[in-house]
Amino acid sequence: MKRLASMVLVVAAALSIFTGCSSKGAENGSKELVIGIDDKFAPMGFRDEKNEIVGFDIDYAKAAGEKMGQAVKFQPIDWKTKESELSSGRIDLIWNGYTITDERKGKVLFTKPYLKNAQVVVTKSNSPVTKLDDLAGKVVGLQSLSSAADALNANPVKSKIKSVTEYADNVLALSDLKIGRVEAVVIDEVVIKYYMSKDQGAFKLLTDSLAPEEYGIGVKKGNEALLQKLQKALDDMNQDGTAAKISEKWFGENKVLK
Repeated sequence: MKRLASMVLVVAAALSIFTGCSSKGAENGSKELVIGIDDKFAPMGFRDEKNEIVGFDIDYAKAAGEKMGQAVKFQPIDWKTKESELSSGRIDLIWNGYTITDERKGKVLFTKPYLKNAQVVVTKSNSPVTKLDDLAGKVVGLQSLSSAADALNANPVKSKIKSVTEYADNVLALSDLKIGRVEAVVIDEVVIKYYMSKDQGAFKLLTDSLAPEEYGIGVKKGNEALLQKLQKALDDMNQDGTAAKISEKWFGENKVLK
């Protein structure tokens, strides 16, 4: 009995040490940061021909992780459930062309804006649609529960549109635009300009944009410590030129906000 009791004490002590070390590691922010992304959102975060996740936000997040002394893991998610994924703790950050809006500010903590964007309308290059008013009576596509939907709903032209078709991602929306299932797509400017550079002559942009916006990184409500640590890393990357270097790689110029 004495021997058994001694063994129990030894095991309990070992577990105590292990648990103590694990908790301390988490408190120090040494755990892996899980970043929720839409892996079809080029050039911010998407899969290349080798099926590897690449993009501006991917490089940007990796560099920030290095500054913070933390490994990062990219977790593709259903973009419609991004805030739920964050609040549940399944991901630590929403970081993939995530537009800052007043509604989202009620759900997550945001870093300072790091990139400007706008919601624009794209059509096939031979389409007679050239301005927003020409969307009257047309079928328009967009990504479900995205800021594209918010921008369209806030514009008077929405009442003139025949119908709106929602898609899980922009790739599907643009594919349907090409084959004529929709006559226009509302999309992030930074995204469509990337696709237009890869598929020249396929699309054209309307001269009017729907709404200017800015991208930020979403952190779970109540986790101010992570927000402050991340913001410091981003500020340091602006200071030492890391952010500019990543931007020039993907956009050919420094577009990162300071």
